[in-house]
Amino acid sequence: MQIPSLGRVGVYLPVPFTDPPAPRELPAAAVRLADAGYGTIWTNEFPGKDALVQLAVLLEATERVVFGTGVANIWTRDARTAAAAAEFLHRAHPGRLVLGLGVGYPQQAADTGREYGDPLATMRDYVDRMGPAEYPRILAANGPKMLALAGELADGAMPAMLPPEATALARRVLGPGKLLVAGLAVMPGASRAEAVARVTGTLGQPWFARAVARAGYPADADHLVDAVVAYGEPDAIAVKVREHLAAGADHVALLPQSGSDFATDVEMLARLAPAAGQPI
Repeated sequence: MQIPSLGRVGVYLPVPFTDPPAPRELPAAAVRLADAGYGTIWTNEFPGKDALVQLAVLLEATERVVFGTGVANIWTRDARTAAAAAEFLHRAHPGRLVLGLGVGYPQQAADTGREYGDPLATMRDYVDRMGPAEYPRILAANGPKMLALAGELADGAMPAMLPPEATALARRVLGPGKLLVAGLAVMPGASRAEAVARVTGTLGQPWFARAVARAGYPADADHLVDAVVAYGEPDAIAVKVREHLAAGADHVALLPQSGSDFATDVEMLARLAPAAGQPI
């Protein structure tokens, strides 16, 4: 199986978890980002927005851009249903799909009436039940155990919102030949204080505090902000992208953190895209 050419930098379609845009707005936004120069567009998932149904619409609305789920939650659909849907999309649009899968959180399992259990065993069982695939699968993985599982069962991994040292650790755990996608939080035009406030909120999630501690950082937003958020001017953001690529990432997915409305974020990301002679 050949992994699609993702390019060095991709972007998340900036659909917020609250007050999402109307579905009819998404195809035009994807076309805008593809025309701006992004070769890969990543999508999120939350109740009311099925990642694979969304990709069916977006793939049909575009021609060459690759789409990846960042990530499809495994509690949303049965493993066999996910496999069938992804295989159909791959056959309809060959070479344009990367299926990212995530085990999520215990509450997401509880919402479906199931037990979360051990996340490693749960993810292993899910991927095993999906069976072999002709398209690449990667796992959301911020810790060494899930990274090792991604190296064993999948075609790569996607850690997110972590410093370059964590990207380097992910590359060592995955080894060569596996796709490593680093999700980089971006806040174009934001001040350092605004970026610190965003990191402070994220530190309330235990997985994040554990992951940055493994990378050698204290759980302190003022110490962390310059390592985990690309903020300010485009040149400063480009520096952070290059740090993750130098640490071993094959691809950096820009993850907007602005909190602005959807249309504003799309334009912000389009302006940040690689330009002729000025690659990010």
